[in-house]
Amino acid sequence: GEDRTSLSGITPDGRWLVVSRDRRGEENPGLYLMNPEGGPLRPIQHKPKVQTQAEAIDDESRTIYYSANDKSADAYAIYRYDIATGVSELVFAEPGLWHVSSVARDGTLLLHKDTGSLWAEIFTFSPKTKALTPIVGQGEREDWVAVFGARDGEIILRTNKFGEFRRLYSWFGGKLTPIGLEEPHDVLSFYVDRARTRLLYAVNDGGYTRARALDAHSYAPIPVPVGEGADHVTPASTTPDGRFTTFEIDDGKGPRRSVVLEWAKGTTVAWTRPSTPEIDATTFARASLEFYPARDGAKIPVLVRRPTSCASALCPVIVSFHGGPEGQALPGFNVAAQAFVDAGFVYAEPNVRGSDGFGKTWIAADDGPKRLDVITDIEDAAHWARKAFSVGGKEPKVGVYGGSYGGYSVLMAMTMFAGAYDAGVDIVGISDLRTFLRNTAPYRRPLRISEYGDPDKDADALRKLSPMTYLDRVKAPLFIQQGATDPRVPAGEAIQMHEALKKRGIPSELAVFPDEGHGASKRVNRVKMLGNSIAFFQRTLQNP
Repeated sequence: GEDRTSLSGITPDGRWLVVSRDRRGEENPGLYLMNPEGGPLRPIQHKPKVQTQAEAIDDESRTIYYSANDKSADAYAIYRYDIATGVSELVFAEPGLWHVSSVARDGTLLLHKDTGSLWAEIFTFSPKTKALTPIVGQGEREDWVAVFGARDGEIILRTNKFGEFRRLYSWFGGKLTPIGLEEPHDVLSFYVDRARTRLLYAVNDGGYTRARALDAHSYAPIPVPVGEGADHVTPASTTPDGRFTTFEIDDGKGPRRSVVLEWAKGTTVAWTRPSTPEIDATTFARASLEFYPARDGAKIPVLVRRPTSCASALCPVIVSFHGGPEGQALPGFNVAAQAFVDAGFVYAEPNVRGSDGFGKTWIAADDGPKRLDVITDIEDAAHWARKAFSVGGKEPKVGVYGGSYGGYSVLMAMTMFAGAYDAGVDIVGISDLRTFLRNTAPYRRPLRISEYGDPDKDADALRKLSPMTYLDRVKAPLFIQQGATDPRVPAGEAIQMHEALKKRGIPSELAVFPDEGHGASKRVNRVKMLGNSIAFFQRTLQNP
């Protein structure tokens, strides 16, 4: 279908796919069952203006746990769906943004309560006795993620509370013990397989993903003979008997492919061979990791892709900021980046302070009013690009591009730092942090306040950090693209910026996609949004 549809899980017995499906980018998805052989979707729940999300499936393939904000728009209740009867039952409905991390053999739930953009509290909950037991994180502002371990009563936790990087710990008998390798990298994701034989996880090595495995009982390291030299090697699913694990491989030369490892034999089989019939993906530019200096001396990582024709010729540069802000620009296969390269642009993606993947200090550097101290990383990227890609003493034209928080970065680049960039394309970006915090979806508001600041206590900082504050400085042309049904960054953010610029006679274009939300999910709209962006930069930077 045309609407965003994704696989949320597979029952261990292989009889059902659990499918999530949204409508028109509203981010109020429904949840469905589907026979692996195909056929119609069987609704579990899909309600207007309600988010329904799959959380966990029990080992016996009888029960699906899901969350929904149907009791209150700013809280998630937990439901249990019986596959055999098709009946849902409310399990837990306390105020808060609750999720189910995993289910124990006796039916105990491990609950995760979001308290900030990266903060959480971990609890166990017994549906039988209704006992809610705090484990870690209560009253803290710390990053916690948890799953049940191989031993009854054991919990595996990931946190950076005790160091600069997120690492794994075993919580057992009230004692917290570090497990796995101590590395100067964040643990990205982890899980214990259903057979309780291995703990699989991935680490973020400066943006490159490395797979790791431990014995689930002894925590002894297990070699992972998969994907040598690839940009990303990520553990995906493991069969219920623990015999096979699928790994996703991205070598930057083509779409991600799946490789299945049989642990006992140590052999791998490629189960997919992605093709790109319209293009020769082997010609794609690989990203190189470089750095630029911030004005206070910090070294900002930046991934750069260059057209071969720009090795000695002067080419315009696109500085592309990622979303989040707790996101991260990554190397690997990237169709959108290559489209810019094919169009003759150098494509640079900074991981400014506030980005994920570089430790706790880096990601927390822009929290709340602290953003005022590092927002200058945006302007410094432009200064670096003009010098780094100059040819024969002549500086290139530089454009700025991004979506979501990256779109906000574009608007700050074009307003607060007017003159630093020659043109900008903003996609679903925030134009005023104050109106954004008032109008974003209720379930997101407390999480975003923890990142950007409190509307009352931090009002002055929010004003200083809002692009609308600096409209009188705008000099260069701007193109704004927005989804009409966006619940995260409402369309009003784009419209108020465009109308304000229009009143001042400043060149600005606006494209609103009526059937999209936070970005574009439909193929035709993705193509149009990317094409709009490249064509705009060609007009303003290549043929101004």
